Amino acid sequence: MLFRSPERDRALGALTGLALGDALGMPTQSMSPALITRHYGRIAGLRDAVGAQPIAPGAPAGSVTDDTEQALLIAELLIAGRGRIDPFRFADALLAWEDRMRARGSLDLLGPSTKLALEGVRAGADPRTTGRAGTTNGAAMRVAPVGIAFPLTRPALLADAVHASCVVTHDTRQGFESAALIAVAVSAAVSGADADRAVDAALDLVAALAPRGHWSPGASVVARARAALDAAEGLSDAALAVLLREQVGTSVESAESVPCALVIAREFAARPFEGLCFAASLGGDTDTIAAMAGAVLGAADPRALPADAVGRVLAVSGLDLAPACDGLLELRRATPARGAATGRAASPARSATLAGGGATVGAPGEGAGR
Repeated sequence: MLFRSPERDRALGALTGLALGDALGMPTQSMSPALITRHYGRIAGLRDAVGAQPIAPGAPAGSVTDDTEQALLIAELLIAGRGRIDPFRFADALLAWEDRMRARGSLDLLGPSTKLALEGVRAGADPRTTGRAGTTNGAAMRVAPVGIAFPLTRPALLADAVHASCVVTHDTRQGFESAALIAVAVSAAVSGADADRAVDAALDLVAALAPRGHWSPGASVVARARAALDAAEGLSDAALAVLLREQVGTSVESAESVPCALVIAREFAARPFEGLCFAASLGGDTDTIAAMAGAVLGAADPRALPADAVGRVLAVSGLDLAPACDGLLELRRATPARGAATGRAASPARSATLAGGGATVGAPGEGAGR
């Protein structure tokens, strides 16, 4: 294990916050606000899933879902590949994971984009081509390990890794933008930014990156996130819930759920656990929204995650997050300073400095164009 450090605490906080948010949202996923209120009342902590839960009926409080499990798959692939995600290995890993879930009788399997992509892989399609219709949030929900593994001082490397995590299942403009927003926010927070500045850094960097991923007619996730954040400013919690449900959206579409998660990360920066319970109460894709917000909030303020709730999630779900955290941090610390590997000086067209973390965020032209 690496020596304890603020950076390690924040990196472990990202994985822990992701798992905690996932578990808080598990009992309410795919349910309407009315059904959530009827079956659970106010969400203020971990809950057992009721029998009427459509995806994880009867699951015990503290159970995580595919969000956490696929994030740990990404971590394993990054560590084994020394920072590289091979699309063939990733497709094989997803297929093996799906088979294990089916053997366990789990209904909590794949989102629509991942399901379609893996059906193509099973039919013999090249996994480098199967993600070209994926616009939902599956890439964003599992991308936090990329943000831990790559610092913002090397935005091209981070963007390459984000795109590699998208190719098999979510290789669209929306898929890449949504995953990049979460990865950059996590990376900024691991470097010391608070949640507010981490979200700002994500918006600025991802807007500046060269486009990646195949075109689809959906809205830009970056543009939708900016609009949602602007609209959310200064609202009460009750008014914020109305905004997110009725104007932003809480569905699996990345242009809805990712802006929703970023709003929660910013608005609940001073009260992270309350924010994750709020996310679990919204209805729709609650586990994924809470998991994405939890990754950012956990990295920004790991000590604010309640130890009793975290302990229950780790025990019930059988999670040991430290090995993945340490392996990802070894990659982060091994990442050369910008320009060191090639001797080229960087000349980004745009940069932003994180006031809290001291990291410079580079810009367009540093890498190819999910």
